[in-house]
Amino acid sequence: MAQPFYITTTLPYVNADPHIGFAMELIRADAVARLHVLGGYDVFFNTGTDEHGLKVYRKAKEQHVDTQEYVDGLAQKYKDLIPALGVRREVNFIRTTDARHKQAAAAFWDKVKANGFIYKKSYSVKYCVGCELEKTDSELVEGRCPLHPVQELELINEENYFFKFSAFQQRLLDLYEQNPRFVVPDFRFNEIKAFVARGLEDFSISRLSTKMPWGVPVPGDPDQVMYVWFDALVNYISAVGWPEVVDSFDRWWQQTGGVVQYCGKDNLRQQAAMWQAMLMAADLPPSKTVVINGFITGDGGLKMSKSLGNTIDPLELVGEYGTDALRYYVLRELTAFEDSPFTTEKFKESYNANLANGIGNLTSRILKMATTYGITLSEEDKKTSYYTPALVGEIVTTYDLSKKMSEIWQKIAMLDEHIQRTEPFKKIKVDPEAAKKDVYDMLKNLFEIALMLEPYLPETSVTIQNLIKENKMPEKPLFMRK
Repeated sequence: MAQPFYITTTLPYVNADPHIGFAMELIRADAVARLHVLGGYDVFFNTGTDEHGLKVYRKAKEQHVDTQEYVDGLAQKYKDLIPALGVRREVNFIRTTDARHKQAAAAFWDKVKANGFIYKKSYSVKYCVGCELEKTDSELVEGRCPLHPVQELELINEENYFFKFSAFQQRLLDLYEQNPRFVVPDFRFNEIKAFVARGLEDFSISRLSTKMPWGVPVPGDPDQVMYVWFDALVNYISAVGWPEVVDSFDRWWQQTGGVVQYCGKDNLRQQAAMWQAMLMAADLPPSKTVVINGFITGDGGLKMSKSLGNTIDPLELVGEYGTDALRYYVLRELTAFEDSPFTTEKFKESYNANLANGIGNLTSRILKMATTYGITLSEEDKKTSYYTPALVGEIVTTYDLSKKMSEIWQKIAMLDEHIQRTEPFKKIKVDPEAAKKDVYDMLKNLFEIALMLEPYLPETSVTIQNLIKENKMPEKPLFMRK
Protein backbone atom coordinates (compact mmCIF):
# COMPACT_ATOMS: atom_id res chain seq x y z
CA MET A 1 0.00 0.00 0.00
CA ALA A 2 1.26 3.50 -0.89
CA GLN A 3 2.60 5.70 1.87
CA PRO A 4 -0.09 8.15 3.10
CA PHE A 5 0.28 11.93 3.02
CA TYR A 6 -2.20 14.40 4.52
CA ILE A 7 -2.30 18.10 3.60
CA THR A 8 -4.85 20.81 4.40
CA THR A 9 -5.53 24.48 3.85
CA THR A 10 -7.05 26.59 6.56
CA LEU A 11 -10.82 26.98 6.40
CA PRO A 12 -11.66 30.54 5.28
CA TYR A 13 -14.47 32.46 6.94
CA VAL A 14 -17.58 32.69 4.79
CA ASN A 15 -18.19 36.37 5.44
CA ALA A 16 -17.53 37.37 1.81
CA ASP A 17 -16.78 35.90 -1.62
CA PRO A 18 -13.48 34.03 -2.15
CA HIS A 19 -10.49 36.27 -2.86
CA ILE A 20 -7.00 35.93 -4.28
CA GLY A 21 -5.39 35.30 -0.87
CA PHE A 22 -7.22 32.05 -0.30
CA ALA A 23 -6.78 31.10 -3.96
CA MET A 24 -3.01 31.35 -3.37
CA GLU A 25 -3.22 29.00 -0.38
CA LEU A 26 -5.39 26.51 -2.24
CA ILE A 27 -3.15 26.47 -5.33
CA ARG A 28 0.03 26.00 -3.31
CA ALA A 29 -1.45 23.20 -1.23
CA ASP A 30 -2.72 21.56 -4.42
CA ALA A 31 0.74 21.71 -6.01
CA VAL A 32 2.22 19.97 -2.96
CA ALA A 33 -0.57 17.38 -3.04
CA ARG A 34 0.05 16.73 -6.75
CA LEU A 35 3.80 16.42 -6.12
CA HIS A 36 3.14 13.68 -3.61
CA VAL A 37 0.74 11.86 -5.94
CA LEU A 38 3.41 11.92 -8.66
CA GLY A 39 5.93 10.68 -6.09
CA GLY A 40 3.77 7.62 -5.43
CA TYR A 41 2.02 8.71 -2.23
CA ASP A 42 -1.63 8.14 -1.32
CA VAL A 43 -2.85 11.70 -0.68
CA PHE A 44 -5.68 13.07 1.45
CA PHE A 45 -6.26 16.76 0.61
CA ASN A 46 -8.57 18.72 2.90
CA THR A 47 -10.12 22.15 2.53
CA GLY A 48 -13.51 23.68 3.31
CA THR A 49 -15.22 26.58 5.04
CA ASP A 50 -15.31 28.02 8.56
CA GLU A 51 -18.94 29.00 9.06
CA HIS A 52 -19.39 29.96 12.72
CA GLY A 53 -18.41 33.05 14.67
CA LEU A 54 -19.47 36.59 15.32
CA LYS A 55 -18.55 38.21 12.01
CA VAL A 56 -20.39 35.53 10.01
CA TYR A 57 -23.45 35.91 12.24
CA ARG A 58 -23.42 39.70 11.88
CA LYS A 59 -22.91 39.57 8.14
CA ALA A 60 -26.02 37.42 7.76
CA LYS A 61 -28.01 39.82 9.96
CA GLU A 62 -26.82 42.78 7.87
CA GLN A 63 -28.21 41.09 4.78
CA HIS A 64 -31.45 40.11 6.56
CA VAL A 65 -31.08 36.42 5.74
CA ASP A 66 -31.11 33.28 7.83
CA THR A 67 -27.54 32.49 8.92
CA GLN A 68 -27.61 28.93 7.63
CA GLU A 69 -28.94 30.11 4.28
CA TYR A 70 -26.21 32.76 4.18
CA VAL A 71 -23.36 30.30 4.82
CA ASP A 72 -24.84 27.74 2.42
CA GLY A 73 -24.61 30.22 -0.45
CA LEU A 74 -21.04 31.29 0.27
CA ALA A 75 -19.81 27.78 1.02
CA GLN A 76 -20.90 26.77 -2.48
CA LYS A 77 -18.84 29.61 -3.97
CA TYR A 78 -15.75 28.34 -2.14
CA LYS A 79 -16.51 24.82 -3.33
CA ASP A 80 -16.84 26.08 -6.92
CA LEU A 81 -13.38 27.63 -6.61
CA ILE A 82 -11.78 24.16 -6.42
CA PRO A 83 -12.25 23.11 -10.09
CA ALA A 84 -11.79 26.69 -11.30
CA LEU A 85 -8.26 26.71 -9.84
CA GLY A 86 -7.36 23.35 -11.31
CA VAL A 87 -7.27 21.67 -7.91
CA ARG A 88 -7.25 17.88 -8.16
CA ARG A 89 -10.71 16.36 -7.97
CA GLU A 90 -10.01 14.08 -5.00
CA VAL A 91 -10.53 16.81 -2.39
CA ASN A 92 -12.31 16.52 0.93
CA PHE A 93 -14.47 19.62 1.44
CA ILE A 94 -15.51 20.03 5.07
CA ARG A 95 -17.91 22.61 6.48
CA THR A 96 -17.91 23.43 10.17
CA THR A 97 -21.73 23.36 10.06
CA ASP A 98 -21.60 19.67 9.02
CA ALA A 99 -23.26 17.46 11.62
CA ARG A 100 -20.25 15.13 11.71
CA HIS A 101 -17.87 17.98 12.39
CA LYS A 102 -20.05 19.42 15.16
CA GLN A 103 -20.20 16.01 16.82
CA ALA A 104 -16.40 15.77 16.66
CA ALA A 105 -16.01 19.28 18.11
CA ALA A 106 -18.26 18.31 21.03
CA ALA A 107 -16.30 15.10 21.59
CA PHE A 108 -13.04 17.06 21.51
CA TRP A 109 -14.41 19.52 24.09
CA ASP A 110 -15.43 16.66 26.36
CA LYS A 111 -12.00 15.06 26.07
CA VAL A 112 -10.10 18.26 26.87
CA LYS A 113 -12.44 19.09 29.74
CA ALA A 114 -12.15 15.56 31.19
CA ASN A 115 -8.36 15.99 31.13
CA GLY A 116 -8.69 19.13 33.28
CA PHE A 117 -7.83 21.83 30.73
CA ILE A 118 -11.17 23.70 30.55
CA TYR A 119 -12.59 25.91 33.30
CA LYS A 120 -15.06 28.78 33.62
CA LYS A 121 -14.52 32.36 34.79
CA SER A 122 -15.67 35.95 34.34
CA TYR A 123 -13.36 38.29 32.44
CA SER A 124 -13.06 41.49 30.42
CA VAL A 125 -11.02 41.74 27.22
CA LYS A 126 -10.61 43.72 24.00
CA TYR A 127 -11.71 41.70 20.99
CA CYS A 128 -11.11 42.06 17.23
CA VAL A 129 -14.07 40.65 15.32
CA GLY A 130 -12.02 40.65 12.11
CA CYS A 131 -9.44 38.27 13.60
CA GLU A 132 -11.92 36.60 15.95
CA LEU A 133 -9.16 36.97 18.56
CA GLU A 134 -8.63 38.64 21.89
CA LYS A 135 -6.10 41.49 21.76
CA THR A 136 -3.68 42.86 24.35
CA ASP A 137 -2.64 46.53 24.31
CA SER A 138 0.84 45.56 23.12
CA GLU A 139 -0.64 44.06 19.95
CA LEU A 140 -2.52 47.23 18.99
CA VAL A 141 -1.41 50.16 16.85
CA GLU A 142 -3.04 53.42 17.90
CA GLY A 143 -5.67 51.41 19.73
CA ARG A 144 -6.62 49.27 16.73
CA CYS A 145 -5.80 45.83 15.38
CA PRO A 146 -3.08 46.30 12.73
CA LEU A 147 -4.68 43.65 10.51
CA HIS A 148 -8.15 45.22 10.67
CA PRO A 149 -7.50 48.94 11.24
CA VAL A 150 -10.93 50.05 10.00
CA GLN A 151 -12.78 47.99 12.60
CA GLU A 152 -13.46 49.16 16.13
CA LEU A 153 -12.31 46.81 18.88
CA GLU A 154 -15.08 45.48 21.08
CA LEU A 155 -15.02 44.96 24.83
CA ILE A 156 -16.19 41.54 25.97
CA ASN A 157 -17.26 41.34 29.60
CA GLU A 158 -18.92 38.05 30.47
CA GLU A 159 -18.50 34.60 32.02
CA ASN A 160 -17.06 32.05 29.59
CA TYR A 161 -15.09 28.85 29.47
CA PHE A 162 -11.31 29.06 29.18
CA PHE A 163 -8.62 26.76 27.82
CA LYS A 164 -5.51 26.30 30.00
CA PHE A 165 -3.09 27.42 27.32
CA SER A 166 -0.59 28.44 30.00
CA ALA A 167 -0.11 24.80 30.99
CA PHE A 168 1.53 23.96 27.66
CA GLN A 169 4.45 26.38 27.40
CA GLN A 170 7.22 23.87 28.04
CA ARG A 171 5.55 21.09 26.05
CA LEU A 172 5.27 23.41 23.05
CA LEU A 173 8.91 24.48 23.36
CA ASP A 174 9.89 20.81 23.55
CA LEU A 175 7.82 20.10 20.43
CA TYR A 176 9.64 22.87 18.56
CA GLU A 177 13.03 21.63 19.77
CA GLN A 178 12.32 18.07 18.67
CA ASN A 179 10.96 19.09 15.24
CA PRO A 180 13.32 21.64 13.63
CA ARG A 181 11.12 21.88 10.50
CA PHE A 182 7.83 22.10 12.37
CA VAL A 183 7.14 25.62 11.05
CA VAL A 184 8.31 26.75 7.60
CA PRO A 185 9.95 29.22 6.96
CA ASP A 186 12.54 29.54 9.72
CA PHE A 187 11.83 33.19 10.51
CA ARG A 188 8.18 32.37 11.24
CA PHE A 189 9.33 29.45 13.39
CA ASN A 190 11.50 31.86 15.35
CA GLU A 191 8.49 34.15 15.83
CA ILE A 192 6.30 31.45 17.35
CA LYS A 193 9.12 30.13 19.54
CA ALA A 194 9.66 33.65 20.89
CA PHE A 195 5.92 34.09 21.46
CA VAL A 196 5.65 30.87 23.47
CA ALA A 197 8.88 31.55 25.38
CA ARG A 198 7.46 34.86 26.65
CA GLY A 199 4.72 32.96 28.46
CA LEU A 200 1.17 31.94 27.54
CA GLU A 201 -2.16 33.21 28.78
CA ASP A 202 -5.30 31.11 28.97
CA PHE A 203 -7.86 32.11 26.35
CA SER A 204 -11.62 32.11 26.18
CA ILE A 205 -13.19 29.25 24.21
CA SER A 206 -16.90 30.04 24.48
CA ARG A 207 -19.42 32.87 24.09
CA LEU A 208 -22.82 33.48 25.65
CA SER A 209 -25.43 32.10 23.29
CA THR A 210 -27.72 35.05 24.08
CA LYS A 211 -25.13 37.37 22.49
CA MET A 212 -23.80 35.08 19.75
CA PRO A 213 -26.01 32.05 19.10
CA TRP A 214 -24.29 30.99 15.87
CA GLY A 215 -21.88 28.27 16.96
CA VAL A 216 -21.48 24.71 18.22
CA PRO A 217 -23.27 24.37 21.59
CA VAL A 218 -21.00 23.68 24.56
CA PRO A 219 -21.72 20.13 25.77
CA GLY A 220 -23.80 20.24 28.93
CA ASP A 221 -24.22 24.04 28.89
CA PRO A 222 -26.82 25.34 26.41
CA ASP A 223 -26.13 28.93 27.54
CA GLN A 224 -22.73 28.86 25.83
CA VAL A 225 -21.46 28.16 22.29
CA MET A 226 -17.90 27.29 21.36
CA TYR A 227 -15.51 30.05 20.38
CA VAL A 228 -15.04 29.86 16.62
CA TRP A 229 -11.33 28.99 16.69
CA PHE A 230 -11.82 26.12 19.13
CA ASP A 231 -14.53 24.67 16.95
CA ALA A 232 -12.90 25.25 13.55
CA LEU A 233 -9.46 23.85 14.33
CA VAL A 234 -10.99 20.47 15.13
CA ASN A 235 -11.76 20.09 11.41
CA TYR A 236 -8.23 18.82 10.80
CA ILE A 237 -8.98 15.67 12.78
CA SER A 238 -12.74 15.40 12.15
CA ALA A 239 -11.96 15.41 8.41
CA VAL A 240 -10.03 12.15 8.78
CA GLY A 241 -12.57 10.40 10.98
CA TRP A 242 -11.74 11.34 14.57
CA PRO A 243 -13.07 10.14 16.96
CA GLU A 244 -15.29 7.46 15.43
CA VAL A 245 -13.48 6.09 12.35
CA VAL A 246 -10.35 4.78 14.05
CA ASP A 247 -8.76 3.16 10.97
CA SER A 248 -9.07 6.35 8.92
CA PHE A 249 -7.63 8.55 11.67
CA ASP A 250 -4.79 6.12 12.23
CA ARG A 251 -3.87 6.10 8.54
CA TRP A 252 -4.07 9.83 7.83
CA TRP A 253 -2.85 11.22 11.16
CA GLN A 254 -0.82 8.59 12.99
CA GLN A 255 0.93 6.91 10.06
CA THR A 256 1.74 10.20 8.30
CA GLY A 257 3.17 11.81 11.43
CA GLY A 258 0.40 14.41 11.29
CA VAL A 259 -0.97 16.87 8.78
CA VAL A 260 0.88 19.45 6.68
CA GLN A 261 -1.05 22.70 7.24
CA TYR A 262 -0.92 25.66 4.85
CA CYS A 263 -1.97 29.00 6.34
CA GLY A 264 -1.35 32.76 6.25
CA LYS A 265 1.00 34.55 8.61
CA ASP A 266 -1.98 35.89 10.58
CA ASN A 267 -2.70 32.26 11.50
CA LEU A 268 0.74 31.51 12.93
CA ARG A 269 -0.30 31.64 16.59
CA GLN A 270 -3.51 29.69 16.11
CA GLN A 271 -2.03 26.91 13.98
CA ALA A 272 1.46 26.49 15.46
CA ALA A 273 0.70 27.08 19.16
CA MET A 274 -2.99 27.14 20.11
CA TRP A 275 -3.97 24.11 18.02
CA GLN A 276 -0.91 22.13 19.05
CA ALA A 277 -1.68 22.76 22.73
CA MET A 278 -5.28 21.71 22.16
CA LEU A 279 -4.09 18.45 20.59
CA MET A 280 -1.84 17.83 23.58
CA ALA A 281 -4.76 18.50 25.91
CA ALA A 282 -6.77 15.82 24.09
CA ASP A 283 -3.88 13.30 24.20
CA LEU A 284 -3.46 13.48 20.42
CA PRO A 285 -0.22 13.75 18.41
CA PRO A 286 0.76 17.16 16.96
CA SER A 287 0.61 18.28 13.36
CA LYS A 288 3.59 17.45 11.15
CA THR A 289 4.42 20.80 9.51
CA VAL A 290 2.85 24.26 9.42
CA VAL A 291 3.70 26.21 6.25
CA ILE A 292 3.19 29.96 6.61
CA ASN A 293 2.38 32.14 3.59
CA GLY A 294 2.88 35.87 3.45
CA PHE A 295 0.07 38.24 2.48
CA ILE A 296 -0.92 39.37 -0.99
CA THR A 297 -0.89 43.15 -0.85
CA GLY A 298 -2.68 45.69 -2.98
CA ASP A 299 -2.03 49.34 -3.70
CA GLY A 300 -0.16 51.08 -0.90
CA GLY A 301 1.12 47.79 0.51
CA LEU A 302 -2.08 47.02 2.41
CA LYS A 303 -3.00 43.38 2.90
CA MET A 304 -5.80 42.27 0.62
CA SER A 305 -8.68 41.36 2.87
CA LYS A 306 -12.44 41.05 2.77
CA SER A 307 -12.82 43.55 5.61
CA LEU A 308 -10.82 46.23 3.74
CA GLY A 309 -12.68 45.56 0.50
CA ASN A 310 -9.50 45.67 -1.64
CA THR A 311 -9.55 42.09 -2.89
CA ILE A 312 -9.24 40.67 -6.41
CA ASP A 313 -11.65 38.01 -7.58
CA PRO A 314 -9.66 34.94 -8.69
CA LEU A 315 -12.57 33.73 -10.83
CA GLU A 316 -12.37 36.89 -12.94
CA LEU A 317 -8.67 36.28 -13.60
CA VAL A 318 -9.36 32.65 -14.52
CA GLY A 319 -12.19 33.72 -16.80
CA GLU A 320 -9.95 36.12 -18.75
CA TYR A 321 -6.56 34.40 -18.65
CA GLY A 322 -7.20 30.74 -17.82
CA THR A 323 -6.61 28.48 -14.83
CA ASP A 324 -2.92 27.78 -15.42
CA ALA A 325 -2.18 31.49 -15.86
CA LEU A 326 -3.31 32.16 -12.31
CA ARG A 327 -1.52 29.05 -11.03
CA TYR A 328 1.67 30.22 -12.72
CA TYR A 329 1.51 33.67 -11.16
CA VAL A 330 0.78 32.33 -7.70
CA LEU A 331 3.44 29.63 -7.81
CA ARG A 332 6.25 31.62 -9.38
CA GLU A 333 5.70 35.37 -9.19
CA LEU A 334 4.41 35.56 -5.61
CA THR A 335 7.26 35.02 -3.15
CA ALA A 336 7.00 31.82 -1.15
CA PHE A 337 6.84 33.29 2.35
CA GLU A 338 7.07 37.11 2.24
CA ASP A 339 4.32 39.57 1.35
CA SER A 340 3.82 40.01 -2.40
CA PRO A 341 2.18 42.90 -4.26
CA PHE A 342 -0.50 42.03 -6.80
CA THR A 343 -1.94 44.24 -9.50
CA THR A 344 -3.72 43.30 -12.71
CA GLU A 345 -0.99 45.20 -14.62
CA LYS A 346 1.77 43.05 -13.10
CA PHE A 347 -0.27 39.93 -13.78
CA LYS A 348 -0.80 40.79 -17.46
CA GLU A 349 2.85 41.72 -17.97
CA SER A 350 4.03 38.42 -16.48
CA TYR A 351 1.43 36.45 -18.45
CA ASN A 352 2.61 37.86 -21.78
CA ALA A 353 6.33 37.57 -21.02
CA ASN A 354 6.45 34.12 -19.44
CA LEU A 355 3.41 32.24 -20.73
CA ALA A 356 2.39 33.68 -24.12
CA ASN A 357 5.94 34.57 -25.21
CA GLY A 358 7.58 31.95 -22.98
CA ILE A 359 6.37 28.37 -22.73
CA GLY A 360 3.58 28.96 -25.27
CA ASN A 361 5.83 30.34 -27.99
CA LEU A 362 8.56 27.77 -27.29
CA THR A 363 6.09 24.92 -27.64
CA SER A 364 4.83 26.24 -30.97
CA ARG A 365 8.36 26.74 -32.37
CA ILE A 366 9.62 23.29 -31.42
CA LEU A 367 6.46 21.46 -32.56
CA LYS A 368 6.48 23.41 -35.84
CA MET A 369 9.99 22.13 -36.60
CA ALA A 370 9.22 18.61 -35.36
CA THR A 371 6.07 18.21 -37.46
CA THR A 372 7.68 19.84 -40.51
CA TYR A 373 10.74 17.59 -40.37
CA GLY A 374 8.80 14.45 -39.40
CA ILE A 375 10.50 14.07 -36.01
CA THR A 376 8.82 12.06 -33.23
CA LEU A 377 10.07 10.92 -29.85
CA SER A 378 10.90 7.29 -29.30
CA GLU A 379 8.76 5.38 -26.80
CA GLU A 380 11.82 5.17 -24.54
CA ASP A 381 12.07 8.96 -24.36
CA LYS A 382 8.39 9.44 -23.57
CA LYS A 383 8.87 9.20 -19.83
CA THR A 384 5.80 8.68 -17.67
CA SER A 385 6.96 10.75 -14.71
CA TYR A 386 9.70 13.16 -13.73
CA TYR A 387 9.09 13.06 -9.98
CA THR A 388 10.45 10.46 -7.57
CA PRO A 389 9.88 10.16 -3.81
CA ALA A 390 13.41 11.48 -3.26
CA LEU A 391 12.82 14.56 -5.44
CA VAL A 392 9.48 15.26 -3.78
CA GLY A 393 11.17 15.01 -0.39
CA GLU A 394 13.82 17.49 -1.51
CA ILE A 395 11.22 20.02 -2.67
CA VAL A 396 9.12 19.85 0.49
CA THR A 397 12.14 20.30 2.72
CA THR A 398 11.70 24.02 2.11
CA TYR A 399 8.24 24.24 0.42
CA ASP A 400 9.77 26.96 -1.78
CA LEU A 401 7.68 26.27 -4.86
CA SER A 402 8.60 29.57 -6.53
CA LYS A 403 12.23 28.47 -6.60
CA LYS A 404 11.29 25.21 -8.34
CA MET A 405 9.14 27.08 -10.85
CA SER A 406 12.03 29.43 -11.62
CA GLU A 407 14.24 26.42 -12.32
CA ILE A 408 11.72 25.24 -14.91
CA TRP A 409 11.62 28.67 -16.54
CA GLN A 410 15.41 28.75 -16.66
CA LYS A 411 15.23 25.55 -18.71
CA ILE A 412 12.63 27.20 -20.97
CA ALA A 413 14.90 30.24 -21.42
CA MET A 414 17.87 28.00 -22.27
CA LEU A 415 15.88 26.23 -24.97
CA ASP A 416 14.74 29.57 -26.40
CA GLU A 417 18.30 30.84 -26.44
CA HIS A 418 19.49 27.63 -28.09
CA ILE A 419 17.01 28.06 -30.95
CA GLN A 420 18.09 31.67 -31.43
CA ARG A 421 21.76 30.73 -31.46
CA THR A 422 21.71 27.54 -33.55
CA GLU A 423 18.84 28.38 -35.95
CA PRO A 424 17.96 24.75 -36.80
CA PHE A 425 15.42 26.00 -39.39
CA LYS A 426 18.43 27.30 -41.35
CA LYS A 427 20.75 24.41 -40.51
CA ILE A 428 18.26 21.94 -42.02
CA LYS A 429 19.23 23.24 -45.50
CA VAL A 430 22.96 22.62 -45.10
CA ASP A 431 23.19 19.75 -42.59
CA PRO A 432 19.79 18.05 -42.29
CA GLU A 433 20.92 15.16 -40.10
CA ALA A 434 22.52 17.46 -37.52
CA ALA A 435 19.49 19.76 -37.60
CA LYS A 436 17.07 16.86 -37.08
CA LYS A 437 19.11 15.55 -34.16
CA ASP A 438 19.07 19.02 -32.65
CA VAL A 439 15.28 19.29 -33.02
CA TYR A 440 14.86 15.79 -31.54
CA ASP A 441 16.89 16.83 -28.48
CA MET A 442 14.79 19.98 -28.12
CA LEU A 443 11.57 17.95 -28.40
CA LYS A 444 12.88 15.62 -25.71
CA ASN A 445 13.67 18.59 -23.46
CA LEU A 446 10.24 20.09 -24.09
CA PHE A 447 8.62 16.80 -23.07
CA GLU A 448 10.66 16.82 -19.85
CA ILE A 449 9.55 20.41 -19.18
CA ALA A 450 5.95 19.26 -19.61
CA LEU A 451 6.53 16.52 -17.02
CA MET A 452 8.18 19.03 -14.65
CA LEU A 453 5.13 21.30 -14.97
CA GLU A 454 2.68 18.54 -14.05
CA PRO A 455 2.08 19.50 -10.38
CA TYR A 456 2.14 23.22 -11.08
CA LEU A 457 0.36 23.80 -14.43
CA PRO A 458 -1.50 20.50 -14.93
CA GLU A 459 -3.58 21.54 -17.96
CA THR A 460 -0.55 22.92 -19.79
CA SER A 461 1.51 19.86 -18.92
CA VAL A 462 -1.04 17.41 -20.32
CA THR A 463 -1.60 19.51 -23.44
CA ILE A 464 2.11 19.64 -24.31
CA GLN A 465 2.59 15.93 -23.60
CA ASN A 466 -0.33 15.00 -25.85
CA LEU A 467 0.82 17.28 -28.69
CA ILE A 468 4.26 15.66 -28.64
CA LYS A 469 2.87 12.13 -28.44
CA GLU A 470 0.47 12.82 -31.32
CA ASN A 471 3.08 14.80 -33.30
CA LYS A 472 0.66 17.71 -33.74
CA MET A 473 0.83 21.48 -33.75
CA PRO A 474 -1.52 23.22 -31.28
CA GLU A 475 -4.72 24.37 -33.00
CA LYS A 476 -4.40 27.66 -31.12
CA PRO A 477 -1.67 29.19 -28.95
CA LEU A 478 -1.39 27.67 -25.48
CA PHE A 479 -1.62 31.19 -24.09
CA MET A 480 -3.12 33.94 -26.26
CA ARG A 481 -1.24 37.20 -25.93
CA LYS A 482 -3.32 39.84 -24.11
